[in-house]
Amino acid sequence: MTQSQTADIHPTDFTQPHFYQNRELSELSFFYRVLVEALDARNPLLERVKHLVYFTKNTDEFFMKRIGGLRHEIDAGVTTPTVDGRTPEQQWHEAQAAFREMQATQYDCWQQDIRPALADAGLQIAAYTSLDQETQTRLRQQVQTDILPILTPLAYDPAHPFPFISNLSLSLGIMVGNPDDQAPTFTRVKVPETLPPFLRIHDDAQIWVGVPVAEVIGANLHLLIPNCEIQAVSLFRLTRSAEVREDEEAAEDRVSMIEDVVERRRMAPAIRLEVQDDMPRAMLDLLTHHLQLPDEAVYRHGMPLNMNDLSELMRRKRPDLKYPDWSPHAHPRLMPDATGAQGNIFDEIKRGDILLHHPYHAFDSTTQRLFDEAATDPAVRAVKVAIYRTDNDSQVLRALLDAATAGKQVAVTIELKARFDEQQNVAWVRQLEERGVHVAYGALDVKTHTKLALVVRQEQEGLRLYSHVGTGNYHAGTARAYVDLGLLTADNQIGQDVATVFNLLTGPGHAGEFSRLLIAPDTLRQALTKHIRREADLAREGQSARIIIKVNAVEDPAIVAELYRAAQAGVAIDLIVRDICRLRPGLEGISETVRVHSLVGRFLEHSRIFYFENGGDPAWYIGSADWMKRNLDKRMEAVTPIDALDLRQELRAILETMLADNRRRWVMRADGDYTQVEPRGDEPVLDAQEILIDRARRFQFGVHGAAEELVLERLERPRMLVEPLG
Repeated sequence: MTQSQTADIHPTDFTQPHFYQNRELSELSFFYRVLVEALDARNPLLERVKHLVYFTKNTDEFFMKRIGGLRHEIDAGVTTPTVDGRTPEQQWHEAQAAFREMQATQYDCWQQDIRPALADAGLQIAAYTSLDQETQTRLRQQVQTDILPILTPLAYDPAHPFPFISNLSLSLGIMVGNPDDQAPTFTRVKVPETLPPFLRIHDDAQIWVGVPVAEVIGANLHLLIPNCEIQAVSLFRLTRSAEVREDEEAAEDRVSMIEDVVERRRMAPAIRLEVQDDMPRAMLDLLTHHLQLPDEAVYRHGMPLNMNDLSELMRRKRPDLKYPDWSPHAHPRLMPDATGAQGNIFDEIKRGDILLHHPYHAFDSTTQRLFDEAATDPAVRAVKVAIYRTDNDSQVLRALLDAATAGKQVAVTIELKARFDEQQNVAWVRQLEERGVHVAYGALDVKTHTKLALVVRQEQEGLRLYSHVGTGNYHAGTARAYVDLGLLTADNQIGQDVATVFNLLTGPGHAGEFSRLLIAPDTLRQALTKHIRREADLAREGQSARIIIKVNAVEDPAIVAELYRAAQAGVAIDLIVRDICRLRPGLEGISETVRVHSLVGRFLEHSRIFYFENGGDPAWYIGSADWMKRNLDKRMEAVTPIDALDLRQELRAILETMLADNRRRWVMRADGDYTQVEPRGDEPVLDAQEILIDRARRFQFGVHGAAEELVLERLERPRMLVEPLG
């Protein structure tokens, strides 16, 4: 009896906890894979530093959002386990323990490996105490003139309350002696974010020496607190929860509500305290008492206390310590002709759909160009766009302001609840409204996470709709660092669907009819389930069945259960999942046909691609949605089919390249741990992102060919997908 027949007779109970990875621990596992890029001596030295910084940025946000959320549930008395069987308190303890081990690895890597290597390369972070007297005197004078006036000592004593300590701030804790043998007084001095993290001692083309500004301040506190006995000085850094709940139903003004949320977040509960490893016990006890933190939330480690400070080193002009420079190239379809002339972007889109692949394709000459031309083209009647995150000085929104000034109808949906970007988005709302742009804030009960734009243009045959459906934000900065996809199309049905989405976002409607797009929370979950079940049915009939999914996360328990059932039926499944994955591959009788991959490289993988073989008539999609419950049920998401054969070939080349990677790819085992893939024997090193960089460069310089040519040429391996290319 086959595995499929056994499953049909004795259906597996997929509510059992052992079938599911824990969400928090799975995300921490991704952070470890990021950290390994810092540990890996094959990477350029400053790129390793960058990944130390990335690890800190990722885990800072994890503590604010996820640990903060768990703390909120624990305090509220929630004991209901998640699908993997863990209560909030169990998850809190396990996540703290996992992070503690990883952070110890991070600091060992810095102190024992990267810091000495940087010094050998001419980039040295010197301790203040190691400096000669002349240099210390010069720095002391700098403190007096440039730093002392902006410092504020905050004492805690009978005349002063315990000072407020802001989120992620770096502070000096000081114990000041008192006369008459009284207990010492605690004083806090915040290290202002406006100061550079390091004061430069030497800086030229090859040699840079800096000393941490916090150390310099700490060594000269007698200038700030004169005539006092300073008994102890130690650095600490506090993390506060970002989990602040809002009542949208009761709010009359959503902009004011979001501003209130941002303000309340400043005062949110403390959830983590990082302290210098030599902090006196009395100072630590005082801090944990007033911040109401258990010992388990305290992390002692060395310097720098804030690894984000190391990003300063990345600004050094040391190409020998970085990856070879990469500047995104123009898309072959949107390049000037041999005479240097550049046609109308709308004519090119009308000629056939265009697939954009950032950061291999330049944002400014593709997506940004769409908005720039829409703003100035006299035939354009309206421009609509959904914004989740964008730049501080967004050229996309600047183009929309120009379009409004030119008399075009402009509508912008800005998601005010985009976490940590709320203030910036509110500022853009006010600026857009002042210029007459129609601004909507999205739906009350869901976040607007779609990456959609619509341009309505008057042409000879009537109004034509031009759409952009993407996987990434309209953000020029992240388009240089994140891997994302975007479809430019003049397909009328897709355009009508995009128009319907915007009508839902700006109007009173709550549901719409869609002919081509898959929209969450309306139709996406049902469509994905139907596709997965169809592959399972085909496998049971003895036909070839295959699913390949590239997303950031596979977290939704119902979707995971559908994938398990499909695997039991014999469907071959590859999941390329950047971080969170609840599914366990390789379980006997359950998921033996499933492989889970994760790729961590110089760019952050952020695109979403869905492939269902469908008995030789494949379905291809790209879009904004991860396979998480929040994306499928609590966010407005848009996923578009990809119909054009040449674009399907592009997507196929991307997937095959990633699945062949033996440099940056990790594969999950059944126990949830990951193993990094390495070349076997004489097999050449295949770095997917470097191959795609090379491919974009070849297209830029006119080396054209079938989309799969590079993959087949470089990989010398059989094709993985059955779709004919002819």
